[in-house]
Amino acid sequence: LTNGKVLVAGGFGSGGYVNSPELYDPSTGMWTNTSSMSTARVYHTASVLTNGKVLVAGGRGNSGVYLNSAELYQP
Repeated sequence: LTNGKVLVAGGFGSGGYVNSPELYDPSTGMWTNTSSMSTARVYHTASVLTNGKVLVAGGRGNSGVYLNSAELYQP
């Protein structure tokens, strides 16, 4: 991200697909929870937009179906 932190959003955890993004600060080595995504997803894309927001799009949801949805993350 533009502030030097790394957004880790979605993926697969011990309980299935996750919707709990976290921020990693490489300068401190600390992880911070942030607001949940509306949909748990894996195999999605995340793109930083020119306004600093992150567009999270597509992927697969908990049911295994490919998603045709997107959401914006505001750091």
